[in-house]
Amino acid sequence: MKMKTTVLAAVAAITGLPVQAQNLDVASTFPKNLAFLGEGAEVLAKNIETATGGKVTLEVHGAGDLVPALEVLNQVSTGAIPAGWDYVGYWGGTIPVASLAGSMPFGPGPDLFTGWMWEGGGMEIVQKAYDPLNVKLLPCHVTAPEPGGWFNKEINSVEDLEGLSMRISGMGGQVLDKLGVSTQLIPGGELYVALERGRIDATEFSLPVVDKALGFAEIADYYYFPGWHQPASWNSLIMNMDVWNDFDEQTQDQIMLACQATVTWSLAAAPEPQGEVIEEFRAQGVETKRFPDDVLHALRKASKEVLEEQAAEDEIFAEAYQSIQDYLAKAEIWTSLQEIPDPVE
Repeated sequence: MKMKTTVLAAVAAITGLPVQAQNLDVASTFPKNLAFLGEGAEVLAKNIETATGGKVTLEVHGAGDLVPALEVLNQVSTGAIPAGWDYVGYWGGTIPVASLAGSMPFGPGPDLFTGWMWEGGGMEIVQKAYDPLNVKLLPCHVTAPEPGGWFNKEINSVEDLEGLSMRISGMGGQVLDKLGVSTQLIPGGELYVALERGRIDATEFSLPVVDKALGFAEIADYYYFPGWHQPASWNSLIMNMDVWNDFDEQTQDQIMLACQATVTWSLAAAPEPQGEVIEEFRAQGVETKRFPDDVLHALRKASKEVLEEQAAEDEIFAEAYQSIQDYLAKAEIWTSLQEIPDPVE
């Protein structure tokens, strides 16, 4: 690919003709054009096309169009498809550290998670776990804090969680398992039917704008906050390493810049629309509620146990977990000094 790229560039320089674009099929774990999450893949595609001057383009395919949503990593690894768009935490069963890199229960918010991933060594640590699968990780989209989920019964105590069947992704599922919840991972496109037909009692998925697109307000009574399980979460472009290595260094740098630009878009696009959507849910009869403090305390305790158990079992997970804690401790010196009290009424 490097020789081919050099030859094409030389031909373009002599003839004045544009270099032919390389189009990569991207299998998404999300429905095509799903608000914010699927939309992020399209924003990334435009940014890559712009950054590379049209040399690299992405053709994004919705979940199930090329491969089943939860088969994307395997198919990228084997080279059956060149690239995928995902929630990083989906792959925790194969890559333990992906659970942590996807989202850390009671962990950093979007700003600090972005700092750790891009400037605090996070990307380099996590990539070590992807290398054996021949996959390049490009964390290109960070999601703001999510709601705690949709429920059809009130959660007034820890005991109310026992026996619930809930769809939840990432490490949050392991935490809830400790508190007696039966958890399962179901792709976003299948959630409405699962909740409507009683296959599950509760679900979480993403931001209010995304949950609106999936129609949860039509079939659930309570919308709980805060999103303890995902204070911030990463979506990524994963690319078969052979495909990535075929790009020359300049093109790789251009793709990375496009990736960073998409992170900026995701940080900027999330906050403003959510309040209006929540008001729409309330108008539909949905009650927005906060988990009681004792429930949050129990979830935090269980989260610490899960994180420490995973760190004891996997070396790269342990390295990433310690790295995040060290990063947050350093940042806290600064952030604590910047805290401003609430206004006095």
